[in-house]
Amino acid sequence: MIVLYIVGALLLIMGILIIIGKGDNLIAGYNTASEAEKSRYNIKRLRGLLGGLCFLMAPMVVFWLGEETMEATWSFVAFTFVLCIIVVILCNTWAKKKHK
Repeated sequence: MIVLYIVGALLLIMGILIIIGKGDNLIAGYNTASEAEKSRYNIKRLRGLLGGLCFLMAPMVVFWLGEETMEATWSFVAFTFVLCIIVVILCNTWAKKKHK
């Protein structure tokens, strides 16, 4: 149970760092992208999406997985999978800058 609290706290810290703009290097793919590739994204929207994902996942990890039942674990996995797919789609559509 202690591990779940530590993971939840780390997710909260990562979410805060991403939201305030100090954690851009925590965004997978963005930290290694070229300047031309980075310029294609609206970083404020990207930060909001990924920071929000961290904020959503932190309490879910602590409370949902704290149940320690197989049903809770599988429902957590399914919900996380769907949530991550939604965030990936939004990162590649809503968080990209419009080309004129």
